[in-house]
Amino acid sequence: MSDFVIIPDTGCELTKDLRERFGVDDFVRGQLIYPDGHSEPTDLDWTKTTPEEFFNIMSEKKQLFKTSLPTPEEIETVYERWLSAGKDILSINLSSGLSGTYSACCIGAKRLLEKYPDRKIICIDSKRYSAAISLLCLYANELRAAGHSLEETAQLVENRKVTLHQSGILDDLFFCKRMGRVSNAAAVMGTLVGIKPMADFNSDGLCKVIGKTRGYKAGYNACIAYMKETITNPEEQTVIVMQSNRVEEAKKYMSMIESEIHPKEIIMTSLGQACGPSIGPGLIAAVYFGTELSSDLSAEKAILDRILQKK
Repeated sequence: MSDFVIIPDTGCELTKDLRERFGVDDFVRGQLIYPDGHSEPTDLDWTKTTPEEFFNIMSEKKQLFKTSLPTPEEIETVYERWLSAGKDILSINLSSGLSGTYSACCIGAKRLLEKYPDRKIICIDSKRYSAAISLLCLYANELRAAGHSLEETAQLVENRKVTLHQSGILDDLFFCKRMGRVSNAAAVMGTLVGIKPMADFNSDGLCKVIGKTRGYKAGYNACIAYMKETITNPEEQTVIVMQSNRVEEAKKYMSMIESEIHPKEIIMTSLGQACGPSIGPGLIAAVYFGTELSSDLSAEKAILDRILQKK
């Protein structure tokens, strides 16, 4: 195995058991700012609360969480722990379109390489979030186990990240509105009539809405049809279904994926403390490798338009 470690930030949202399975050696913690104003490091393992309790608080839309970047001290402490042990580092970070974490990690890496000139750190802007970062970590670990060097692994991850898709639905547009994604009127109307937006990843590292459905059943059917047209070699890959306080609905979606897409494996993860405050409760989405995404998502929108017109 090549002598480097894989270190994402808490945007990967991998709990301890999955970090061990996916070959994640360590992680950089951002800060979660609580409704009362105090902050604590983001917690991948939910040691003080549960995802259900966390998102239930957000459901009231009166007590909202915020996030802030990892401190320079946090980044350098994590990186130096491994550099001092003679390890190089592959850092896979939350999309620069959503966070300044990637930039902060690059700055920390540059500072430390002055102290450890014989070591290497490569930081990757995933252009993705949550379970998509998890799949990039899994892929990097497979490459490392196959004997690829740090540089080879980083380049292959860069090449493959543009094939990472999201296919899912969101219940409530309130938190998208709060982040400036849609107007207040659109957010309220979307909630009242049960419209569920569907989005995929664009080249700026943001999730862009490419279609809308009404209700879970129509949403799942459209998602499955979209996956069928965009996934590649499903029998060879792990699909992750991420959800925010929608466990039972996510199980239904997973059952449809298993029966109609036939991936090698399906894993459910919860949206966590790094990404959850910007999305809120109500997300159910599968993440998988597929066709290369068009930069403006025009090709993907055309696929979904065609699917929705048949419904």
